[in-house]
Amino acid sequence: MKAVMTVTAQDRVGIIAGVCSLLAEMGVNILDLSQTVMQGIFTMTLLVDTSTSTHSFDEIRSALIGRSKSENLNIHIQRADIFEAMHRV
Repeated sequence: MKAVMTVTAQDRVGIIAGVCSLLAEMGVNILDLSQTVMQGIFTMTLLVDTSTSTHSFDEIRSALIGRSKSENLNIHIQRADIFEAMHRV
């Protein structure tokens, strides 16, 4: 299943490495990634594929929430089909 993720935080070294290493550990494939820093605020949007993971979507979400708390990040993940339905005109 595809999912859309967003990550925001005060910019600092290691944000991408921390998030991407967690996804790799959980067997989540990154299909596309875009990141930028705007006036010291780091923003990253990812399209990921969770079908390669042995973990459920809820387990992946829980791990990301744990990482967001431990590293002072704002991480949100949403199933791509729900994201697309919410943003259809």
